[in-house]
Amino acid sequence: MEARMDLMANETGAKIGKRFYNVSLAIQQSPLPRTVQDLAMLRASQINGCGWCVDVHSKDAAGAGESAVRLNLVAAWRESTVFTDAERAALALAEEGTRLADAHTGVSDETWARVREHYDEDQIAALIYLVAMINAANRLGVIARNRGGSYEPGMFGALTD
Repeated sequence: MEARMDLMANETGAKIGKRFYNVSLAIQQSPLPRTVQDLAMLRASQINGCGWCVDVHSKDAAGAGESAVRLNLVAAWRESTVFTDAERAALALAEEGTRLADAHTGVSDETWARVREHYDEDQIAALIYLVAMINAANRLGVIARNRGGSYEPGMFGALTD
């Protein structure tokens, strides 16, 4: 299965992609802990079946010092003991915010209450945007049929304006 399109090789795609990346940079620079960002993006990407995004977020997290055990257990976070309560709350929000089309009722009040226990307003705003952006990125990757395996950490540094 070959990629359908390299969006960054297209003038319009690259122009939009740079702005998309800049929104992601604003989220990265937010007060939401980077570990939480990486775990949430990895989980949403797993759910959506985006091989490219799973590759990116697992490699970036590993490069930032995340352990192989925790990365391997993200897909089964509910049945593992290696995540903090705060991380579990963020993972629940990421899952519920990702599974909107699966006859899910959205983010439950229980999950929202747990998120509010662990994060302040700025961190929650960043988490909400992160879930929306990673779901959009997953859709771009799946539609364009971008495959995982070739990502090298830092390869997108030239995208900023």
